[in-house]
Amino acid sequence: MLYFAKWKIVLVLLLSLSGILLALPNTISKDILNNIPDWVPKKQISLGLDLQGGSHLLLSMETEVLLKDRLESLRGDTRKLLRDNRIGYTGLRATKKNVRVKIRKPEDFDKAVSFIKSARQPVQSTILGGASDFDYVISSQRGTGVLTMTPTQLAISQRLKSAMDSSIETVGRRINNLGTTEPIIQRQGLDRIIVQVPGLDDPQQLKDILGTTAKLEFRMVDTSMTGQQALASRPPIGSEVLPSVDVNDGLGPYLIRKRVIVSGEELVDSQAGFDQRNNEPIVTFRFNSAGATRFAKITRDNVGRPFAIVLDNKVISAPVINEPIPGGTGQISGNFSVTETVNLSILLRSGALPAPLTIIEERTVGPSLGADSIAAGKVAALIGLVGVIVFILISYGLFGVFANAALAVNIALIIGALSLLQATLTLPGIAGIVLTIGMAVDANVLIFERIREEIRSGKTPIAAIDAGYARALSTILDANITTFIAAFILFWLGSGPVRGFAVTLSIGIITSVFTAFTLTRLLVSLWVMRKRPTEIPI
Repeated sequence: MLYFAKWKIVLVLLLSLSGILLALPNTISKDILNNIPDWVPKKQISLGLDLQGGSHLLLSMETEVLLKDRLESLRGDTRKLLRDNRIGYTGLRATKKNVRVKIRKPEDFDKAVSFIKSARQPVQSTILGGASDFDYVISSQRGTGVLTMTPTQLAISQRLKSAMDSSIETVGRRINNLGTTEPIIQRQGLDRIIVQVPGLDDPQQLKDILGTTAKLEFRMVDTSMTGQQALASRPPIGSEVLPSVDVNDGLGPYLIRKRVIVSGEELVDSQAGFDQRNNEPIVTFRFNSAGATRFAKITRDNVGRPFAIVLDNKVISAPVINEPIPGGTGQISGNFSVTETVNLSILLRSGALPAPLTIIEERTVGPSLGADSIAAGKVAALIGLVGVIVFILISYGLFGVFANAALAVNIALIIGALSLLQATLTLPGIAGIVLTIGMAVDANVLIFERIREEIRSGKTPIAAIDAGYARALSTILDANITTFIAAFILFWLGSGPVRGFAVTLSIGIITSVFTAFTLTRLLVSLWVMRKRPTEIPI
């Protein structure tokens, strides 16, 4: 057990040195690190919200909007289905819970029911034992000719789950485009999302970014009457009145066709820019191939007519098409500030939310609280470290020096691993490091006590040391594996700070076993080969 091949010695020393080098950047200021060559390790630990300050938001999805959109889609599909099959109908409308339509001719009633049933889509639950259902149920009243289509609860639940998954991805893209690092985005319950952004300097910008659905549409302007005339009378069929984003521009409201020419889903890029001709901030955009083809055709067929750029049912701009736009690129201009164009480009680039998100809880953590937490953590770690070092030195003498050297390397390995993985260190994570300091020497205590027992049984120093390490190994592994399992369960089932604690503890377990068993054994081995002791100072 005490023999080390040269390559093993080199490997252990390289691992220890690597941990120290990876941990060193955390002791250097960022200004100095920026001047260091890129090939030199210079990653630092990312601090969590509770340590460096930032914003905490709890968002709630407006689920009624999802149901409304689904009912409007079902109404449109029903209208198209009945028209394509030449079935006369009247009173087609969407209520808060279902879609209703009346079939004019009694002889067409059964045919309409058959066509509408055939258009239903199966929905399978991933939770309720794989149970399946259709996306809506049909109730019919033959005497009155009325058909009612109601979305099933299973279909609504599946739609909500899909919308939540999509929203989490979209929120993540938007926050990453702000340039922040290590945001925490987690689902809570059925319709809520927790967002934590450490180190964010402008919480209001975060709220503006997340509070916008960013549903972009390109539609034609209805020139048959003005928006004011449509409000005073009644909008033509197929058109609706939409307000302007800037209520003070004197141009709104607008009468806009409901048919969407191109949607924001076909955008592949958007960037904030500056129009040199008009000396104003703008947002440039680019469509994918399908969107570019459709946009080129519409602009070619409607030269001289105005079209509207609509964001969240508000008109951003309504320029006149002066010439065809074949390249699939364009720009959005208006009464924007530079910040507004940056935010708008982020929203369009990140994609639209399936439904609006409402901020129902907001907390801003100042950096002073984080500084106090770090200072308290440093004091706790220092007290724990000093206490362990003194105890080990008093209890085991020279072998205590070996254990303390391994403990120092162990701490460096933990910090280096956290820096390399760019794991987020939270206040519970600091507690995990402090706990690891106490646990780190536990293996050494087992080994050293075992060596003492072997010496009392009459074995020679080298045999006692060899037997101590050999026989303590299984106990050390059993103890650390059970702790590692507990840490894994904390990481799997926990969230936020609990996960941070689990990550720190897990890394600490691995590094503790390495330093306590392998590194101290190497140090003891080198000492034995050099001194050839007749007695062990333990």
